[in-house]
Amino acid sequence: MTTLYGWGPMFDCPSPSPYVMKSEIQLQMLDIEFDRAFADLDAVSKHKAPYVEDEGEIIQDSNFIRAHFERKTGRSLNDGLTPRQQALSWALERMVEGHLNAVMAGERWLNDANFEKGPTLFFADVTEPQRQAVIDEIREGMRKTRWESGIGRHAHEEQLQLAAWDLAAIAAQLGEQAFLLGDEPTVADASVSAVLVSCATPYFETPLVDLVQSHSNLPGYIRRMKECYLPEGVWPDLVMA
Repeated sequence: MTTLYGWGPMFDCPSPSPYVMKSEIQLQMLDIEFDRAFADLDAVSKHKAPYVEDEGEIIQDSNFIRAHFERKTGRSLNDGLTPRQQALSWALERMVEGHLNAVMAGERWLNDANFEKGPTLFFADVTEPQRQAVIDEIREGMRKTRWESGIGRHAHEEQLQLAAWDLAAIAAQLGEQAFLLGDEPTVADASVSAVLVSCATPYFETPLVDLVQSHSNLPGYIRRMKECYLPEGVWPDLVMA
């Protein structure tokens, strides 16, 4: 039995986490049958989602989840791709996860209004006397991490410019194709579409929404990926305590 642990629909997205969406898509690409369940971050060593329990084994991180099932099935999500396509896929994945996602996360977590509307819900089960201290500690840790990584040293407008360049690169690669490498979705689409879904949600007040919409081919691409892999009603009813 295989169970993907993460979160279902929140913030007008199939999941609040692009990495959960990515793993959900990749498991389907590998034809893995799996259940979905609400993540308990205290139950795993990395304290992050997604993670998978597969026949009693816990696998953490979307990249290692993919590698585990590729080994188990004897298949690779790179099958059928040329070496150049494999390199392009990895570069696109690393760009959106290491760069564009960082801008998106800052829009949610470090903008006070967006934080109160969205991520603050994750702390609903923390007792009231301690909740604000926990929130302040986590947000300050995020600021420190972003500063150390470099993205936090840029002005807000500069961060958005970096995101705009990323989005322009994705739109250029997509062109008039249905998916990033042609008529059928491939491994790069899992990561890229998941981050684009997260950037494009109108739930939050952020210029990222308009930046995505400014490329005529990206909204249709997001819709196609959601229709293929992220249908409604597949997650159990998950209630934030």
